[in-house]
Amino acid sequence: MEFDFGAVLVDWRMLAKGIVWTIGLTAIATLIGMVVGVACAWARSAGPLWLKGVVGAYVELIRNTPFIVQLFFIFFGLPAAGVKLTPETASIIAMVLNLGAYATEIIRAGIEATPKGQIEAAVSLALNKVQVFMRVVLPPALKKVWPSMVSQIIIVMLGSAVCGQISVEELSYQANLIQSRNFRAFEAFIIATLIYLALSIALRRLLDWAGPRWFFGR
Repeated sequence: MEFDFGAVLVDWRMLAKGIVWTIGLTAIATLIGMVVGVACAWARSAGPLWLKGVVGAYVELIRNTPFIVQLFFIFFGLPAAGVKLTPETASIIAMVLNLGAYATEIIRAGIEATPKGQIEAAVSLALNKVQVFMRVVLPPALKKVWPSMVSQIIIVMLGSAVCGQISVEELSYQANLIQSRNFRAFEAFIIATLIYLALSIALRRLLDWAGPRWFFGR
């Protein structure tokens, strides 16, 4: 068997387009998913009882169903209820909901590990509940769980490969399109695998650098 990686690399523009889409989907899903995770983690740890129930149901539903089923439900199921979405919008919503559910439990674990004395000290300084949460509870909670959060974000990025099933032009979609043209499936997916590996390593390093600077301080 002879390998011809050049037959795949000649379509580097398609691979580059797929990389851009993968990075874009991941960036948007990470930013919004983190906000959802923080809000839901607060709701599960300090919210009213009814809100804890709603968030708990959302978390259990998402964490106990496959991502591809969630994606297909949003893209193929919602139109039956009159909600039609583009493949890109459906993918972002699915990725946000997925990351938000896992981020909720990750962040909640960090919140619940915050010493009560630290919270009581903040209250004694006349800080309101929002200030206590945002300035005293959340930063150290994120610091404790940041490695787990980074891993989950990478999992979501890799899961974006499923979005090619609804014609989002991300990396796996482009690799599949290339191999359908030149019948070099082995080479196409080996290259795609190496690109995903490089993206994962780069994303981990970026988040390890960004966490202490943007999310929980030094």
